Amino acid sequence: MRSEEQSTIIFLSYFDGNVPPSPTNSLILKKRHYFHPTLHTSIPLSIKADFQKSYKGPKPKKEWIADWVTKNDDTVRSLPIYVGGFSLLAVLFNRTVSGIAPVADASSSQSRADLLTLGLAVTNILTGLVWLSIRPKSISAVIICAGCTVNPQGVECRRINSDLPEVVVSELLWLWESLSAVTCCRSLVVVYQSSCILQIGIAAESSTDVDDAMVVDATTLMQGSLYQGVLKSGAQSYLANLSLYPGRSQLPFLPGNTQAVILQPLGDKGIAVIGGDTVRGFTSADQAWITLFADKLDATLLKFESEIRVAVQDKVQA
Repeated sequence: MRSEEQSTIIFLSYFDGNVPPSPTNSLILKKRHYFHPTLHTSIPLSIKADFQKSYKGPKPKKEWIADWVTKNDDTVRSLPIYVGGFSLLAVLFNRTVSGIAPVADASSSQSRADLLTLGLAVTNILTGLVWLSIRPKSISAVIICAGCTVNPQGVECRRINSDLPEVVVSELLWLWESLSAVTCCRSLVVVYQSSCILQIGIAAESSTDVDDAMVVDATTLMQGSLYQGVLKSGAQSYLANLSLYPGRSQLPFLPGNTQAVILQPLGDKGIAVIGGDTVRGFTSADQAWITLFADKLDATLLKFESEIRVAVQDKVQA
């Protein structure tokens, strides 16, 4: 596989021409052809339109109002102040030019209307001041890398069961390249048939050797509530802010500063643990793509189930 194309492989080519490229990479797709890891053929960009027409799965929606508000956050927060100030000046100007006495008269309907308008104007001004003083906490990616000089909490890891069929290894690596290139994924662990067949990305340091990654204890993971819950539901579980979940202790092989985790079942025989570097960093589109990838990976693993079982047994015996 060519290294240049391998580094930019994204969500394309594995679903028999039925999956469009991720919107995140639309600009990249216009400039390159992408390399299929198992067929070893280049996919022309001219079929992009056919992908989009035939795709029947979930598609991201464009939120025009939400995007505009996000880009003009300060203006939107200040808007109640402008509205309230203009309303206040309009009431004072109206009383000045209409010849109404400046002192409010309870018997006058105009005075009662003006008082109500003044109250609403002041409320708008106070609302704007509150909006300006209270802002949501900005979410940024943390540094999760091996050999970092800032907040190092993990080591580089690349463990793959060498006895697996070549097609399975190729697909596992393709999955990792895709997720790490276009999402906040920084760690990936795949457990299948009670054995860890892939541990790649950044992993927690081993307690015995600080330069080595912690080995995934598949048996302990499968006995935990996180794995059992995902296996029982058969659906993806998204831990958007990992620090808030007590089940964090069941994933000791992930870096200590992992921010978000997706637990994706692989049929009823395995699970993929995907660690990210940003709180709520996996979007709804990312989650949908990961679910589709898991279905394809599960189909491949089932196809080579007997070979994988032999590879797992050989590893255990070794």
